Amino acid sequence: MALLTILRYPDPRLHTVAKPVQAVDARIRGLVADMLETMYDADGIGLAATQVDVHERVVVIDVSEQRNQPLVLINPEITWASEEVQVGDEGCLSVPGIYDGVERSTAIRVRALDGEGKERELAAEGTLAVCIQHEMDHLQGKVFVEYLSPLKRNRIKTKMLKARRDTERV
Repeated sequence: MALLTILRYPDPRLHTVAKPVQAVDARIRGLVADMLETMYDADGIGLAATQVDVHERVVVIDVSEQRNQPLVLINPEITWASEEVQVGDEGCLSVPGIYDGVERSTAIRVRALDGEGKERELAAEGTLAVCIQHEMDHLQGKVFVEYLSPLKRNRIKTKMLKARRDTERV
């Protein structure tokens, strides 16, 4: 296993639409293991392959308290979303230190392949539902800040670019 580099907003590669995984093989299982290690190391609850510059439809999530219940979603599709929505603060490993309100469905159903390539359906609500929707946005090339006003988005972009320049100087 290896730690992967997480792309930082506004990196244009974050806007790449991910392609479907053709086969859950050793390469994909290795990617999943590396993504889980990277997510846990970064203290995140979700990570999409797009965020580590792999543009395939792979998501890993773990919203458990003990951080020991990893969920792998390959080629995920939302098959149902509640009309009821809620605004909640979201953050992102690609936009560190930034949190803001995003409106999401409170409950969803998703169909995906698991880490072994078996098809499964999952009903989710609360934090898990929000996390799945957030990570699936990444697969579509969308970062959560795009739900915010242009003013907020530009402020975040400026802050992230400044942080990158400051880091490069060190």
